[in-house]
Amino acid sequence: MPIDDITQKVSDRYARAAATGEQMCCPTGYDFTDLKSFVPEEVLKISYGCGTPAGLNTVQPGETVLDIGSGGGIDCFEAARRVGPTGKVIGIDMTDTMLEIARRNAPIVAANLGYATPNIEFRKGMAEAMPVEDASVDLIISNCVINLAPDKRKVFHDMYRVLKPGGRFTISDIVADQVVPQYLVHDSVRWGDCLSGALQVQDYIGGMVDAGFQAVHQMKSTPWQSIDGIHFLSVTLTGYKFPPVTDDAAPLYATLRGPFSTATDELGQQYRRGIPQSIDSRTAQLLQSPPLQSLFLIDQTPVFIEATDPRWCAVLPEETPCVWKGDYAILTGPVINAEDDDHHQYYRGVPLEICSKTLQVLTQDTYRPHFTIYNRASTGVNGTEVACSPTGGCC
Repeated sequence: MPIDDITQKVSDRYARAAATGEQMCCPTGYDFTDLKSFVPEEVLKISYGCGTPAGLNTVQPGETVLDIGSGGGIDCFEAARRVGPTGKVIGIDMTDTMLEIARRNAPIVAANLGYATPNIEFRKGMAEAMPVEDASVDLIISNCVINLAPDKRKVFHDMYRVLKPGGRFTISDIVADQVVPQYLVHDSVRWGDCLSGALQVQDYIGGMVDAGFQAVHQMKSTPWQSIDGIHFLSVTLTGYKFPPVTDDAAPLYATLRGPFSTATDELGQQYRRGIPQSIDSRTAQLLQSPPLQSLFLIDQTPVFIEATDPRWCAVLPEETPCVWKGDYAILTGPVINAEDDDHHQYYRGVPLEICSKTLQVLTQDTYRPHFTIYNRASTGVNGTEVACSPTGGCC
């Protein structure tokens, strides 16, 4: 299906939904009781999404926030409340009907928030070529929209263009655990359902990294639905556009604490738990970012740690047989590959079948933020216990 046809059909679908009140299929996470205190009902009833990027405490007072695919304006209005009267919010959408509703309600929301003038501007435009100045935005949010864009790599590159150095994104979207087949890709109805345009997790995150973003990681995830054996997942991701650094600082060393026994960062440097590695300024910037700082010790001198050290972090499986129940894990953390203490190799964005013991490990607090976990079994599983190794170790 030609790209122009996809874009027009998606726009028509959402214009029709806005005009008729049609309920779109995407899962949501809005607290409508709270939002009703300042957002008009006209906006709330046409709000679609698969997460709440503006409601995750990622929006700070005084910032400039850009919402890609702003629709009726719900996420912009929530962001407007959080940035305060000194901040600014820009909404981009391609559908005239949605823009009309959003613009009509912006003064009402501003008045409800007690602002002298609205701090929101809605612009018509495409996600692949946004009408936004270079390096002018602190934070990009988007809620179940980028999967509707035919050329997502252009979207990621344009996101990088408009962000200030030091800026970041928080985006909720629908991804797939495997390649979406052509019969779905060319199904115009499925495009509007947030299905046909879904990328594999590894391609979605990989596209962001290729555009220049770093420390891309999951904030939350939820299994959504399965169609013809393809599992669609709602994920919220954050990543950063780091400012340039010079390498004239004093040498630093990084020591992996865990829970992984080994890990490789986005710059390709490998680490083994407890063993210090010399790092340059760019790597130090990456490892000291919020999603990675708890995994590493950074010091001006090499720091070795052992299993008896309280800074050592490891989660070992129970010494019991495995049971296979159809569970899968996808590494969505800020490293490109990693290994646990039972030698399972995880590659970012790639599903790996896991047994009951590994599931128990990966749902511990130290591991859970770095994985999307879901179940592929279509019916109940009556798995028998399996001794995966002569010593009773895990698969």
